[in-house]
Amino acid sequence: MALGGGCALYFALREEPPLWTGLLGVAAGLGLWLALRRLAGARWLAIGAALAAFFAAGLLLAELRARAVAAPVIWERASFEVSGWVVDVASPGSGGGRLVIAPFDIPGMAPAATPRRVRVTVGPDALVGPGQAVRLRAVLGPPPDPASPGAYDFARDSFFQGIGAVGFSLSDPQVVSGPRPPLLLRAGMAVNAARWRLSRRIVAALGPGEGGVAAAMTTGHEAWLDPDDVQAMRDAGISHVLSISGVHMAIVGGFVFFLARALVALWPWAALRAPGKKLAAGAGLAATAVYLVVSGAPPPAVRSAVTLSVAFLAVLADRRAISLHALALAALLVLVLQPEAVVQPGFQMSFAATAALVALAELWRRPPKEINAPWWARLWQTAGAWLALAVAASLAAGLATTPFAVQHFNRVSLYGLPANLMMEPLSSFVIMPALAAGALLEGISPGAGAWLLQLAGWGVGALLALARAVALWPRAVWIVPSAPDVALPLAFLGLLFICLWKGRLRWLGLPFALAVTLWPRPPAPDAWIAADGGAAAVRDGRQAVFLRPDAKQFAADLWARRRGLAEPADPEAARDERYDCNRRECLPLAAGRPRLAAWWVRRTPGSRQTAELCQGADIVVVRGALRFACAAPVVLTGADFARGGSAEVFRVKGGWRVDWANDRRGRRPWTRAPPPPAPAPDAASSPTTRW
Repeated sequence: MALGGGCALYFALREEPPLWTGLLGVAAGLGLWLALRRLAGARWLAIGAALAAFFAAGLLLAELRARAVAAPVIWERASFEVSGWVVDVASPGSGGGRLVIAPFDIPGMAPAATPRRVRVTVGPDALVGPGQAVRLRAVLGPPPDPASPGAYDFARDSFFQGIGAVGFSLSDPQVVSGPRPPLLLRAGMAVNAARWRLSRRIVAALGPGEGGVAAAMTTGHEAWLDPDDVQAMRDAGISHVLSISGVHMAIVGGFVFFLARALVALWPWAALRAPGKKLAAGAGLAATAVYLVVSGAPPPAVRSAVTLSVAFLAVLADRRAISLHALALAALLVLVLQPEAVVQPGFQMSFAATAALVALAELWRRPPKEINAPWWARLWQTAGAWLALAVAASLAAGLATTPFAVQHFNRVSLYGLPANLMMEPLSSFVIMPALAAGALLEGISPGAGAWLLQLAGWGVGALLALARAVALWPRAVWIVPSAPDVALPLAFLGLLFICLWKGRLRWLGLPFALAVTLWPRPPAPDAWIAADGGAAAVRDGRQAVFLRPDAKQFAADLWARRRGLAEPADPEAARDERYDCNRRECLPLAAGRPRLAAWWVRRTPGSRQTAELCQGADIVVVRGALRFACAAPVVLTGADFARGGSAEVFRVKGGWRVDWANDRRGRRPWTRAPPPPAPAPDAASSPTTRW
């Protein structure tokens, strides 16, 4: 907890701390611990000093990690001809499939300024497998800023993944001959190429529907997922099965562990001479490592593999595999390897759920076994005990992850508990074991695992049918606005207190655990503008009205959910009732507030166009520059967006307030330096900007 707190402090700062801060904190904490640990009556002071040292170590580790992964970033959007190796096929975005490319030549760009990785959206038929050298023309720019002030920072994730530019291709990739890549890159591309071939084989065997889900669960490739199926699984509360994380690792590693232990027990010679449990733990450890490689080692899979490996190592060391001590050690290792995980929803949710499950396991009382009960009575009792445990486990994990789902995703799946209870037997006993065995046989000999893949395809079909059915139940999804930032750390500490404390006093943490749910929501903003000024939305009651429904759709949807605003069934009709919009501008029609006028093109509006925009408007948004005076209360131009990013506008007493995303982010390695302020224009022609 102390190490994670130090990591979290690093990411909460708005300026990069000096390196000596963490070094001094670690040295001071260790010195105090060494001085106090042998003094009588100073035990708690020594513990506090040790925790302070770990806290400072978290701050230091996060800063060292940021310095280690720092790489060039393309800060200005432009068209480039990119030649590079296809490292992997990333998850598709709203524009189509995406390639992760390691450039070896970008004409006009010095090698020292060339990004380590770029992610390019290409057409659905232009996906090139990993390991190929390609050339394409693409529009590249910096990774996306937060969709709104305080929203999740995708640029920070890209920074730690080494991605220095994102964009879309203007031409199909052409396979070319390139220089020999470095050894580590060559090895990584060889693994990714094998994963890609296996994914294509699974999809060819099962079809794009079931095959797309099976490929995502096996190799992590999501290129064939149907968006409607993904939405149905999300609404049903079972979309986590698509992300290779703790559930998948536990099923594969646990299946191999129990299979190996059963095989040793069935061989009398080995059962009498070999430590079956330790041999099974070794087999499970190997299976976890293989599955980590096959999955492409995404961050959630790495965290889950570390956690499961700690459990298997505990078995090898004759220690308890499932305990809060083992979970703490796993969290410590993950934070040492990836300090940035502390701010990622996957890490927060997976470890909160695991802590709740481990605490439940420690509390759960096993019912006494009847000695002379008939077999049908024992079967009935066992089934009842397993059902009660399954319900309790799903409920505990669901309650532990709800604060994070609300704060990060603003979604609560009302029927997630029954959906997960119905899904678990399919996933644990049919889909994942069949996929693991089938993928292994396919890797050895193409076609050898076809019958197992067909069995997995049947299970995936049943899973999709379940998701579609549950998603249609009444009020299956609730949209809940995010609480203030302080609520989530309080909820996390409350959950940990409930899990770690012994006895009834643990329930003192319950009010804190409910902080995200109970905290009063701040008033929703009256308007939102995208980071480049290319899209905007206004609030009409509890509904979001999008002025450009076909632009920045992901960011607009994210903002609306985060503020708990409903989206109209027909966005264009809702807009046309209130605004006169075309490809160039939007002008308000109704007398409602706020009256927002927007100029979408980068060309500077003329005097007549400026007068039309500013007449009676509360908020004027101009994507480029503005040369003529404007009497609107709030005037936002391209220079403002370049400095501040996305914005939210609030009506306050006596005027308006504008909140900027970059003001909350500060100046960090993953944020661009703000441009110098423009010289003040002549007063006779300067636009007025007041809020």
